[in-house]
Amino acid sequence: MRSTRVLALTALLATTSTGCVVARVAGGGIASFFSAPKPVEKEKQPVRPDARLAVTWVGHATALVQIGDKVVLTDPVFTSTVGQLSKRLYEPGIDPADLPPVDVVLVSHLHFDHLSLGSLATIEPKVRQAVLPPTGLRYLTDFGFPALELRPWQSWERDGLRVTAVPVAHVGYRYGVDREHMDEGFTGYVVEADGLSVYFGGDTAYDQRLFLETASRFHDIEVALLPIGPIEPRSFMRDYHADPHEALQAFLDLGAKHMVPVHYDTFVNSTDEPGACLRELELAQKRWKIAPRDVVPLRIGERRVFVKRGEGAAKAPATKPAASDDD
Repeated sequence: MRSTRVLALTALLATTSTGCVVARVAGGGIASFFSAPKPVEKEKQPVRPDARLAVTWVGHATALVQIGDKVVLTDPVFTSTVGQLSKRLYEPGIDPADLPPVDVVLVSHLHFDHLSLGSLATIEPKVRQAVLPPTGLRYLTDFGFPALELRPWQSWERDGLRVTAVPVAHVGYRYGVDREHMDEGFTGYVVEADGLSVYFGGDTAYDQRLFLETASRFHDIEVALLPIGPIEPRSFMRDYHADPHEALQAFLDLGAKHMVPVHYDTFVNSTDEPGACLRELELAQKRWKIAPRDVVPLRIGERRVFVKRGEGAAKAPATKPAASDDD
């Protein structure tokens, strides 16, 4: 069984050419591929009038961030599979029809479970702007919304909303034959509006130098959206994906007030057992002695308000943009 599992993992890696799409080849994983995604309690009204900063986890790396009067959507994936191989285990926590107008879509990298062209087509009328990493535009087909690429420390700004690309540790190619993009087609982001900052790590391995550098430029990150999986097989994943212990260390490095874990238990994309990432996260919290209120796992479809309207005074953004689409 073990040799069959390794061969299957190797074959799927070769087929998809992404570190994100690895199938958990076991009885439960195979069975899930032929079953419908499990229903969840979905958020029907993603924007709350009393919220200054709120996060709704849609599943995987997809989150709706309400910051000030702006709406940000990270790595939107609403399809039932990615790369036609990795199966969604749970329905998205928001139906695309219930999405409000989205001020900016953030795409962290080019893998199928983060840059989902089918999902972008579904939500196209609601997207006002898309931001991608370097080389991302060549994979974006003919959509009706404006899009641009940002390199590390470059910023895009409009109407009080600022997005800055920040460096992370991952890989950027999409099809396997485009490995020239391997070292540049990925990024994280810091979003600033209404005097608040939110960090989105996309996919990243643990690289303390990068997190500390981001923290040196952004001193008041309110919420960090950080991936906590896949964990296994660790010998392969550690170069591309932080595990829960490393994600918490990144949270501490960033100096953020709160952490929302993402990128787990949504697709069949690793050898992890369901629930493994959250169990390890709980162990890591005890190890680092981090208060439960500081790390906020959300159910798919759950929203958490971190700052209510009227709480705290708005202040100037923490950084000066290095570059803008208006330059």
